[in-house]
Amino acid sequence: MVGGFALAAMALTACSSGDSGDSGDSNDSGDSSKKSGSGSSSEKLSGTVTVFAAASLKESFTALGKTFEKEHPGTKVAFNFGGSDALAASITSGAPADVFAAASPKTMKTVTDAKDAKGTPVTFVRNQLEIATLPGNPKKIKTLKDLTRSGLKVALCAKEVPCGSAAQKALTAAELKLTPVSYEQDVKGALTKVQLKEVDASVVYKTDVKAAAGKVAGVEFPESEQAINDYPIAPLKNAQNAEAATAFIALVKSAQGQKVLGQAGFLKP
Repeated sequence: MVGGFALAAMALTACSSGDSGDSGDSNDSGDSSKKSGSGSSSEKLSGTVTVFAAASLKESFTALGKTFEKEHPGTKVAFNFGGSDALAASITSGAPADVFAAASPKTMKTVTDAKDAKGTPVTFVRNQLEIATLPGNPKKIKTLKDLTRSGLKVALCAKEVPCGSAAQKALTAAELKLTPVSYEQDVKGALTKVQLKEVDASVVYKTDVKAAAGKVAGVEFPESEQAINDYPIAPLKNAQNAEAATAFIALVKSAQGQKVLGQAGFLKP
């Protein structure tokens, strides 16, 4: 394994590239900005809050980051999106972060077992799998079993990644064995394989199919109900901006945050 300092440097670079950017165009504040769960109106926050979050949260968390920056002038939300297992490993190796939002309790446990989380993580949403195919579903994929057809190219998330673990759980429930042409390190990687026409299908989350906005088609399958993932969130013990971390988590859990996440296709906790 790469040393802690190297991982920390890599994660910090990723945070810089994943910044939520200028919040001036956000239209999501409304009246709720005056009474948002992200903190009391008298609370003055400043500085950068660094959020490590599962790749499947990219669209919704980016939107919430812009809302947070607008509600708290002088703050900036920097994101590092990726596979939850890799993010957890970075955190336990010393990467600087204030908040961790994971796509499974198992990956969060890596952080809590290392005593790098502050307090008890809270489940804020849940997510369900779906098969992503090319638009129009040219291979006529209707079931999970169809993915095992000879000649069909399928991508899955790596088994240690939450979306990969959930896919394996669904396959086990269906008593199926599937050998993909590739294992991807996060759910966005699996989705991209379909978009680039490198595979015929991949098993991703419903939220990712929805975020693709017509660039892929989604196929639901009943076994996905046996593999729904809880998403926990927690502030980190060595947070450089603990106050802003607490406020960002409060926004995520608030009615306003839950509305954004629900619109993205996430299930209620």
